[in-house]
Amino acid sequence: MDLEYAGLKLSIPDDVYPPAEDSFMLADAAKSVHGKVLEIGCGSGIASLACAKANPKTRVLGVDINSEAVKCARENAKRNGIANAEFIVSDFFSNVPKPANDALGFDAILFNPPYLPTEYNEKLEGPLNEAFDGGNDGRKMLDPFLDRFDPYLKPGGTLLLVQSSLNGPKKTKTKLERLGYKVGIASRQDFFFESVFIYQAVKPSMARK
Repeated sequence: MDLEYAGLKLSIPDDVYPPAEDSFMLADAAKSVHGKVLEIGCGSGIASLACAKANPKTRVLGVDINSEAVKCARENAKRNGIANAEFIVSDFFSNVPKPANDALGFDAILFNPPYLPTEYNEKLEGPLNEAFDGGNDGRKMLDPFLDRFDPYLKPGGTLLLVQSSLNGPKKTKTKLERLGYKVGIASRQDFFFESVFIYQAVKPSMARK
């Protein structure tokens, strides 16, 4: 599959998640963040590359558990002449060095988790399943992410998170607010069976007492 988006020319093989409406929403939102940016589950690299292209001084690290996705994102970066984005294989944060202090954290983190509730007979064969399988409640990947991401984000940093009306948006918002984040909606699209939106959550600039 080949497509063009915001001046990017992308090629996506069959074993990599193809960009859809949620991907474009995150890519659009990603243009607004800069500094050191981390994307979890980068897929074809569309959001990471949109961010890197819009902000040439920004350094973007995209990670994915699917090695074919990482290969695809690297090739798309080369295809578009983007040198300020790199891509590595990582299961969530497993290969992302944990910051030694707040100053070394990321200025922004992007995540588009698989959010559709998935029954056993709906699972896909091979690594592409990781991009679609949201588990019984659509939170199979979302909740572990919410439990782990905070130490990687600088005080005052921004989380851009794709959320569906089908997998407990109130639960997500509550979790973030308990961490002290100020949570808003950056963009939203309504479909006949669900609404998809981007949560923009800003970390407190100072630790809560």
